[in-house]
Amino acid sequence: MNRSTTAAFALAGVLGGSIALLAQDTPPKLSNDQINKGAVLLQYKDYSKEDPMPLVHEYEGLRVSDVLDALQAIGIQDITLMDKSIRPLWKDTTEKATHRIYGVAVTYQYLPTNRANPGPMNYEEFKKWHSHWYQTYAPEVFGSVLRPGTIVVIDSHESNMVGFCGSNNTLAWKNKGAAGVVTNGNCRDTDELILEKVPVYAKYLGGGTRPGRIEAGAVNLPVTVGGVLVRPGDFILADGDGVVVVPREKVEEVAKIAWDIAKGDKATRRKLYDQGGLKVDSTLK
Repeated sequence: MNRSTTAAFALAGVLGGSIALLAQDTPPKLSNDQINKGAVLLQYKDYSKEDPMPLVHEYEGLRVSDVLDALQAIGIQDITLMDKSIRPLWKDTTEKATHRIYGVAVTYQYLPTNRANPGPMNYEEFKKWHSHWYQTYAPEVFGSVLRPGTIVVIDSHESNMVGFCGSNNTLAWKNKGAAGVVTNGNCRDTDELILEKVPVYAKYLGGGTRPGRIEAGAVNLPVTVGGVLVRPGDFILADGDGVVVVPREKVEEVAKIAWDIAKGDKATRRKLYDQGGLKVDSTLK
């Protein structure tokens, strides 16, 4: 399913409340009524009732490179690595590497609006219109399901006009427990975001507000970000090398292999540290 098809089905579900999710691993058999109402054809399991923190603890300390090599070992290299244009807004150069994030995806999708611009208005009218748009057409309804071990993944249809996350809403998501944000759109208020140390991985910087530009399309349905399919509950690891998505069905197998790879790397580098007279740091522990 391409992104536009996913968007159409997702929007039908958000607006009409009648979206159908097909059973796992079954051929699509839809009635005309189901087709007319909209259905998600991509099959995946609902993991929303599971605590994501055990997975976070299982992956903590791994690097994107370790996970990429593990994905190659099971035959799904490259297809889960986001485009290199999606980069960290900031990097912590200390041993803590606090820009590195681990968590399961909570997905959200915005779409370009087709509503006519209301035209010139006075400032008081503008504030009412602006607020109404945020509350009605482009709300952040995913906030209620954020918790420790989640990562906000925003498909912005790659718009570079709108700042989808900024110093205010992104910090609020972090306060709810989200580890960070990944988006193929903009982040704005970047100076403040860096000071606040909210990990954000984005394609663009800057941008305006949502009213008159975009609308919310879908929440917690499959999206495409950086050329990669991201389903709700898929596991995400992001660091200075970029963003990788681990399909939830493969998360245990990948973690086991990735730790074996990481341990081998640590052992080799420790010898090189010794030879070079370098002080042992946290990356070798």
